[in-house]
Amino acid sequence: MCGIAGTYRWPDGKAVTDRLTDVLAHRGPDGAGRYSHPAGDGEVQLGHRRLAVIDLTETGAQPMVSDGLALTYNGELYNAPELRAELTAAGVHFRGTSDTEVLLAAWRRWGTECLPRLRGMFAFAIFDERTGDLVLVRDQLGVKPLFLLRRGGGLMFASELKALSAGAGGTLEVDHAALVASLLYYWVPDSRCAYREAEKLPPGSWLRCGPDGRVERGRFWNLREVASEGQERARGGEQPDLAAVIEDSNRRHLLSDVPVATFLSGGLDSSYLTALAARQQPGISAYTIGFRAADARFEAMPDDLRYARQVAERYGVDLHEIEIAPNVLDLLPRMTYHLDEPIGDPAAINTFLICSAARTAGVKVMLSGMGADELFAGYRKHLANVLALRYQRVPRPLRRGVAAAVDRLPVATSRRGLRSVRFAKRFLSFAELPEETAFRRSYTMYDQAELLALVSPDLAGTVDDVLGEHAEVYRDNDLDDFVNRMCLADARMFLPGLNLAYTDRSSMAASTEVRVPYVDVEVVRAAFAVPGDRKIVGRQGKAALKQAASATLPREIVYRPKGLFSAPLRAWMSRDLAPLVREVVHDGLLVNSGFLRRDALARMVAEDAAGRRDFSKHLWHVLSLEHWYRAATSGSGRNHAA
Repeated sequence: MCGIAGTYRWPDGKAVTDRLTDVLAHRGPDGAGRYSHPAGDGEVQLGHRRLAVIDLTETGAQPMVSDGLALTYNGELYNAPELRAELTAAGVHFRGTSDTEVLLAAWRRWGTECLPRLRGMFAFAIFDERTGDLVLVRDQLGVKPLFLLRRGGGLMFASELKALSAGAGGTLEVDHAALVASLLYYWVPDSRCAYREAEKLPPGSWLRCGPDGRVERGRFWNLREVASEGQERARGGEQPDLAAVIEDSNRRHLLSDVPVATFLSGGLDSSYLTALAARQQPGISAYTIGFRAADARFEAMPDDLRYARQVAERYGVDLHEIEIAPNVLDLLPRMTYHLDEPIGDPAAINTFLICSAARTAGVKVMLSGMGADELFAGYRKHLANVLALRYQRVPRPLRRGVAAAVDRLPVATSRRGLRSVRFAKRFLSFAELPEETAFRRSYTMYDQAELLALVSPDLAGTVDDVLGEHAEVYRDNDLDDFVNRMCLADARMFLPGLNLAYTDRSSMAASTEVRVPYVDVEVVRAAFAVPGDRKIVGRQGKAALKQAASATLPREIVYRPKGLFSAPLRAWMSRDLAPLVREVVHDGLLVNSGFLRRDALARMVAEDAAGRRDFSKHLWHVLSLEHWYRAATSGSGRNHAA
């Protein structure tokens, strides 16, 4: 796991690549490397920052150059041993044991045809000295990031957007459409980028640049097609052995020459992976979090620590408990910097603090249960949307009465939040809407009217575009299964846009690699071969995964109430962050520039403070967006108006 960067036919490419690579130092504190070579009427420059995980010797150093190919690579190949054996049998000689060398040899032998054969998480750039071509590649599901920027015939790329901003000398302009999208989702979808000229290479795709200026794009993996194939397998009566597929993926993800630990929240996903990992590596370490008692009580948070301790004791895991009592005023700007784009999920703080503690203890690699909820319908929104279909059959007068009664209830008292009321209000906000609209409203921050009221009137067309993009992605499938349609939309948008993005950026900020065994191509194939009525059974979400885990975990862990990998936002907002919220509403750059409307923001603050609505998540994101916007526009001399 590393940081990669480079330029291709870019003016002053060497100095720019040095800047790019320096910004990525936290991603690879174990070493740095550079490569340059003529390319047409310019040159290619490749940079690398190394976090040594497999083959800790110099034979694993990058950029790796061999017989006219140069590679800078970020990631892990979990089927590297099989590929190595196949290539060795074909006469390839390897100098070391790194998967980087395997990838280089696979590319030499098969070119882009090797890409569907790769099982792992990766983003890389490979340059062919003979043809002068540079190819950029990103893994099938977007686990690893790759940002790029093209100007004229030149290209610049890096693992992080902040590096491109530095490489461009602060000349990048904010894309206000991306900021509108971030308000809707509380993250920037993978199809958009916070700066106008920059873009994210789509998951499962490659981009080739030639010395004559031509640019070619290709796709080697398509999640929509994988979901369709899974539906056909299910129709044919083929049922995957989920337990076997997940155990195989977990075993592969333990491949490392340095210690590996796990996240252990005490929930199903992380407990399952931790129990499987403990079979392979007895005494493995795990890290879990708790919160200040007063914060947890106010937020009505479940006692996840109790379950984490139970799992650790049962499987002989060395459990490290971390209390999250952060100075959020200090952490907010720091996390905003590392997250690259406005991301309003406070779980990024949890990830950063856990990874920091693990790194201090000498751990470089951690396993996370990320992805299971998206693939197996484990979020409350999935069950809620299924229940909404049943609710729509309730007589309309009765529904009106329920809605009126719930509307009058407060979401918090002065002493604690009323979590069930928050859930009820959220459910009723989308329960009677059409399918795509209901699904969007079940997890986004605003409906169309609320978003239009919050942003500048000049951005009304942008709001329509952002909402239309969600509808287009959601409907782009031929699945006849409602639950799997939701899972597919999540795997295409929510997973790479939010969860994988903050996991990568916040863990690498602590120079730690996080691996995600559920977000594995074979697990994904198996997941979409499971019909929706096996994922949600009655009022039980993630039923198929629970059934698979039951042979490993005790029933009280498998069927415990769902926990939250989140933070006590309402407590933070009412105490630690209240002065900052007031400052942003009354004198923030987003308000003064006209991008956000002060009156709409002030109403949100007032309703949240009175306990009538829960806007804590919305306001946290506004704080994150304000910090990001200040940094993105500072010193540029540009007009800040939207």
